[in-house]
Amino acid sequence: MNSPSPAPVLDRPTITLRKGSQRRALAGHPWIYSNEIEMTPAAKALPPGQVVRVNAEDGRPIGTALFNPHSLIAGRLLDADPHRVIDALFLAQRLERALALRERLYDKPFYRLIHAEADGLPGVVLDRFGDTLVLQTNSAGMERLLDALADAIDRVLKPQALLLRNDSPARKLEGLEPYVRMVSGALEGPLSLEENGVRFLADPREGQKTGWFFDQRENRARVAALAKGLRVLDVYSYCGGFALTAAAAGASEVTAVDRSEAALALAEQAAALNGLAERCRFRRADAFTELEAMVKSRQNFDIVVADPPAFVKSKKDLGQGARAYRKLARLSAECVRPGGFLFIASCSHNMEAGLFAEEVRRGIHDLAREARILASTGAAPDHPVHPALPESAYLKGLLLQID
Repeated sequence: MNSPSPAPVLDRPTITLRKGSQRRALAGHPWIYSNEIEMTPAAKALPPGQVVRVNAEDGRPIGTALFNPHSLIAGRLLDADPHRVIDALFLAQRLERALALRERLYDKPFYRLIHAEADGLPGVVLDRFGDTLVLQTNSAGMERLLDALADAIDRVLKPQALLLRNDSPARKLEGLEPYVRMVSGALEGPLSLEENGVRFLADPREGQKTGWFFDQRENRARVAALAKGLRVLDVYSYCGGFALTAAAAGASEVTAVDRSEAALALAEQAAALNGLAERCRFRRADAFTELEAMVKSRQNFDIVVADPPAFVKSKKDLGQGARAYRKLARLSAECVRPGGFLFIASCSHNMEAGLFAEEVRRGIHDLAREARILASTGAAPDHPVHPALPESAYLKGLLLQID
């Protein structure tokens, strides 16, 4: 019997972890911080995004990683095999695995296809709008592999258009410049998508993030299941995700509030597309200002949705951001009629679930009202969580009934 062929010896640099610093990496954590690495002159000289072999202090191999000597997250593990070839074929295999999961989860091609580390492609976000894909490469390693990644996407999905929406603030931490450009095809105006049986419009080129927030899909359905015959207020509505899903489920009246005129215009167009325009109102305003005005005029609703942008963008913002969530909970709850419902969310990964729940509790308690939590939720399953990376469980949601 022939013995198996030895693994190929790849000509790639090696970085070595400091003594006592390999425990997390050996346990499956995908990030290696700069203070865990022996930053030798050779390591510091490596170009950002270099594919490297990672060894423990005693020489044991840990795997293959993308390395950026200038970033706090200096190593991003790709594979436990230190000899793994990282090329278009490797990337295509990761895409195929992610695609198989999404096609099991959803019967329409509208979803997040790649959710960074949880799908084995650190720093990559890939959202699918039918035959159009919107890509973000938020790590230096994936920026360096961009041509191979685009090739893999073409092999697996053959999209009509691929947009690079590389203007995320996360790129600054990796020393990357922001830009937006078409990789292939053309994008003319907003895109149509379907979610929970409702048609929406999104603008991947000019809208927030990739143009749509697929992560709230299940939460929109959960709120809509309560909405038949009820009046609904959707604050931070963006393109009308919660508002139109509730209207389609039979809400008697929905009011969508957002400060973006462009986003509200898309929501209004989508309401017309779905035959919901008569029951939908759209109001351009700052959320806190509008809520305070509603409280003052004693307006109330059967359901209030408050889905704000991140109030805690970094750890230094935690105190101020926590107070903002408390204030938002208080104002939103004050607009809920007795016996009605509040759905409130945080997409701040620096805001832990327990602290978020406590600030919401305190905000409602400030009104001397009682509430019960009906559901404590996260992101939709096309935004999977890496088991060793709690930071990837960024979205927190609470559905409450308020007396």
